[in-house]
Amino acid sequence: MTRELTEITVIGGDKTGLIANVTTLLFERGINVEDLDQAVREGIFRMTLHADTAEMTCSRDELRAALSDLGDDLGVDVQVRFPSDRETREIAVLVTKESHCLEALFEAWANDDLGADISVVIGNHDTLEPLASHYDVPFHDIGDQKGTANEQRLLDLLEQYDVDLIVLARYMRILGPNVVFRYEDRIINIHPSLLPAFPGAAAYRQAKEEGVRIAGVTAHYVTTDLDQGPIIAQRAFDVPDDATIEEIKERGQPLEADALLEAVKLHLNNDVSVHRGRTSLRESADPERYQLGLTREAQASNPDRPVDGIIDALGEREALAPDPSED
Repeated sequence: MTRELTEITVIGGDKTGLIANVTTLLFERGINVEDLDQAVREGIFRMTLHADTAEMTCSRDELRAALSDLGDDLGVDVQVRFPSDRETREIAVLVTKESHCLEALFEAWANDDLGADISVVIGNHDTLEPLASHYDVPFHDIGDQKGTANEQRLLDLLEQYDVDLIVLARYMRILGPNVVFRYEDRIINIHPSLLPAFPGAAAYRQAKEEGVRIAGVTAHYVTTDLDQGPIIAQRAFDVPDDATIEEIKERGQPLEADALLEAVKLHLNNDVSVHRGRTSLRESADPERYQLGLTREAQASNPDRPVDGIIDALGEREALAPDPSED
């Protein structure tokens, strides 16, 4: 029997009976709930539910309308994404002032190497508007004079452009749960450290101050916990003793763009899955297609011995040796 897993997301104030109301509506229409996850953060309730709609007794439009009406009655927002909806490949790129990650995404898109359309660039400053204009992509500045973003305006734009994936290309603002909950596992960020080391702001400065020999970058899914989302890809680089923070940054930026681009492709190709806070390559994915961590050359240069086991080997040798007392 073919399954058709449809994703239903409920966002709103935390109220008693929300889950029961939604699941009852689905049951009445012959829809089986496969899994359900819920969370509450800063008073905002989020439920993500996957249900098999292959044998539902109503049409898709009827289900959307019924859930929308229920949402209105309960004062919550209900989103429905059928499997065919997920074929939509519309990307919103969020930026601040650094251009390198946006440039890498645009170049891949222009070379038909992205697998999706960049439909909009949204910034909390207007610094990168000329780059978006160069590629004829709409740019929207949602920040005030201090760069504080208007989150409701952001949500309106994401809905307006029917966004499938949000890419944070060095977007220097924290997304609130009202955004993250609506696009769970569909927001990818690049952070300039080998997470979980040096989360938060000024990661390169943290690396310099801690005197690390190796620093790096991490592309990860965004959750409501800052810089703690499931890791997708990482890159590493050496930090010389006398390197300044600016020199460390110059070493890291190309790798930021590279790791972010790889993470976006992994997501768009459906080659990565998320389970219990960890990502893994799907069985159908070609591992030779991606780097994920160290280069093959770097892996080959690492020693492969010695490793634990010598004690066991010595023990086996002594067990096989002849007993002198038997001579």
